[in-house]
Amino acid sequence: MSKIKCQCGHDNPFGTVLCERCGRPLTEEAKKSEVVDMRYEGSARRSQTYKRSIIDKVWNFFSSVKVGVGIILAVLVTSAIGTLFPQKFYVPVNQNSGAELLAYYERLYGFVGTLYYKLGFYDMYNSWWFKTLIGMLGTSIIIASVDRVIPLYKSLKKQRTKRHSSFMRRQRIYGEGQSVDADTSLAKAEEKLKSMKYNIKTEDGAILAEKYRFSRWGPYVNHTGLIIFLFGVLLRGIPGFYVDETMWIREGELRAIPGAPNYYLESKDFIIETYSKEEADEVFGQAIDRVGTIVKTYQTDVSLYKKKEDSLPGSTDLEHIKDYPIIVNKPLKFDGYNIFQMDYRLNELKSMTMQLIEKETGKSFGQFTINLDEPEGVYELNDGARVDLIGYYADYDGVEDGEPVSKSPIPNNPAFIFNMITPEKPQGEKSFVAIRQTLETEENAYQVKFVSAETRDISGLTIRKDKTLYILLLGGIIFMIGVIQGSYWNHRRIWIQKGEGNQLLLAAHTNKNWFSLKKELDAVKDFANLPSYEDRQDNESSTEEEEGEK
Repeated sequence: MSKIKCQCGHDNPFGTVLCERCGRPLTEEAKKSEVVDMRYEGSARRSQTYKRSIIDKVWNFFSSVKVGVGIILAVLVTSAIGTLFPQKFYVPVNQNSGAELLAYYERLYGFVGTLYYKLGFYDMYNSWWFKTLIGMLGTSIIIASVDRVIPLYKSLKKQRTKRHSSFMRRQRIYGEGQSVDADTSLAKAEEKLKSMKYNIKTEDGAILAEKYRFSRWGPYVNHTGLIIFLFGVLLRGIPGFYVDETMWIREGELRAIPGAPNYYLESKDFIIETYSKEEADEVFGQAIDRVGTIVKTYQTDVSLYKKKEDSLPGSTDLEHIKDYPIIVNKPLKFDGYNIFQMDYRLNELKSMTMQLIEKETGKSFGQFTINLDEPEGVYELNDGARVDLIGYYADYDGVEDGEPVSKSPIPNNPAFIFNMITPEKPQGEKSFVAIRQTLETEENAYQVKFVSAETRDISGLTIRKDKTLYILLLGGIIFMIGVIQGSYWNHRRIWIQKGEGNQLLLAAHTNKNWFSLKKELDAVKDFANLPSYEDRQDNESSTEEEEGEK
């Protein structure tokens, strides 16, 4: 693109609004405006200059503030939708089974739940489209920042001390007037401005006083912190960087630890202790009277194992690492992982003991025990009798289409269909047995009767590993530095220069907090006998008020 030549002879990049050397307005819009836009010092931005190639169009798309706001709104809206129903993490089914997850959302929430699952909202923060939105947001922040920070840096780095009178007159704060001794006024102004911690540059009867320039970089420091934070968020999707899994483990069970390859955990015992009336203090004593019990300790005693490095694939050859009591706020730590005690379930059925009896005489053919995790198909008894288990429903939920159904594999409400075989009944008699319920197709001579049950406790554990935590912390710290940098300081500039004869021109600009700037300018004006100035923003407000009254 051709450069724009100013009347002062300086060649400015295409798209420049104010001459980089003298400050003259270069565009028709800037020439007609009473107050120039100093947001980017009138420098040329790439997005406003190049618009031909595909790269230019992509750059211009992501550099748009409207596009950035639109992406932020999309992230916020999708995040809000993700809170309507429970995320995958909180669903009480096998989280690695898509069919069970779909069935859960469909059963509880109907068609909306099915749509929620199929669109990926059930695991929103790990979905490809949410990560794409985050990537687009990061791209928008980077391009928008580069599009503005480079020309801003160049213009502030190269800003001249002496400016053309048209630049001065187009500042929001401007004043001009005759001075008895312009050189003395300039010297006094320089002295006063130095005492107010301004950096002073002088050139041929002109002063540029400037301070807090670093505050202009606050938004870009802010953006840098946000980009680092978003980078940390995206890293969480890479295996090995972030793990946040749940694990339900029963007493006596050995399970692979989700999210921690080659590690296994065995639950030895779950312990829950409560405060007694005697050991509780006065406040706890009142609480015990009110609620009955107060838990003192939740604890899971576990053994940690690791698969041996030289073991064959599929082998369960494990190496014992250590035993550890997992207590609330005292997690098991290993290899960057932390396992927390988060929840528990008491008295889950482990096994049920039954006996086969003859109804009329009460004669027992012996007892048999059903392991509710892996029930056997046949149970041999005394005197040639046996019981065949031909149907098992761990969590019985009624009958559908003439068949019993189970709503989960957890033995919350076990039910059985038995075939009872005796010497007198070699073909057997069928019986449906559930808790507090027995159904027979016809009057049977024999009956399976409940004797006892064995229960066990279940520990709810959370497995966490986060290598991105320090990246997120760094991004957050840099973000806050940028917020403070841009909020508590403001870039202030004061131009004072001689005009024709003993005339003095005065102009000032700040990116915010004009009241404080005018307060400092008043102190300099009174000390150095500078001409009075006007704030054109105040004049515009006064004119609008007068027109409103009319």
